[in-house]
Amino acid sequence: MNHSVVIRNPASGRGLGASRWPRVETLIRREAPRGSTVECLATEYPGHAAALAAKAAEGGAELVIAAGGDGTISEVANGLIGSSAAMAIVPMGTGNDLCRTIGVQSQIEFAAETAFRGQSKQVDVVRWNCGQRSGYFMNVAGCGFDAKVAERVNQGFKRIRGTSAYLAAVLSVLRSYQAARLMLDLDGEQVECDAMLCAFANGKTYGGGMRVAPDALLDDGLLDIVLVESLSKAAFLRAFPSVFRGRHLSHPKVRSFRARRASVRCESPMPALADGESIGLLPADFEVVPGALRLMHPSRPPNRAILNP
Repeated sequence: MNHSVVIRNPASGRGLGASRWPRVETLIRREAPRGSTVECLATEYPGHAAALAAKAAEGGAELVIAAGGDGTISEVANGLIGSSAAMAIVPMGTGNDLCRTIGVQSQIEFAAETAFRGQSKQVDVVRWNCGQRSGYFMNVAGCGFDAKVAERVNQGFKRIRGTSAYLAAVLSVLRSYQAARLMLDLDGEQVECDAMLCAFANGKTYGGGMRVAPDALLDDGLLDIVLVESLSKAAFLRAFPSVFRGRHLSHPKVRSFRARRASVRCESPMPALADGESIGLLPADFEVVPGALRLMHPSRPPNRAILNP
């Protein structure tokens, strides 16, 4: 990698991205091959990461590193689709879920090593359309309860971050949330039911480690769709811990499907999200674009002794 560009989001991780950056930059520059150049750029507004990534690829960057949360990662991916540049991830967000899927977890030092000495693999992205908006996501899209939870997380909590913030948001949203009628078209198969939520997964986890689609693969050309039918709040809370182990799929109110194309609509206004960011209200369409992005994966297992800076 003769020329690499790092795109960082100073606001990631509820502001921790700015305070941790000097240490992260040191790690990245230490891992870069001798004689190569590393250019570091900071985002200034929503959508800026995508524009910076596209410009970097057009300028000949061989590697673009997304240093931020899942939203920043998604933006950088949107800017690189169709280019020859490889993408790497340094986790600096709240959930860091795509990093869990590829095996980097939240280990920044290991992520910096992976960026320059990992394995390059072609992975799928998912094209979404929602109202007048469109784009791509890499990890998970969803509608219903999980979208409401993401909205609550994005509003922020004063003293908690990461998985704890998601758990607090779940309890906050569940108090007043009601199931709604969803109509799905999955590669032509029609599915209709009253549901709490529906997730459309390219990756395995969201919400800071919830293994919503434990069997999902980034390179199989398919979405894993997980539909949670209507159930009481008490039953939901009893079943909820199983999602962190990926054992919820056996619950009688959970249905799973696989499809390359999926559409979802609702009888009442329902929010949708993609990679943790709101994309609007249903209806929404999703389609897998196989092998559309080159992503760096670890070439060895993570060292559990590594501590994040």
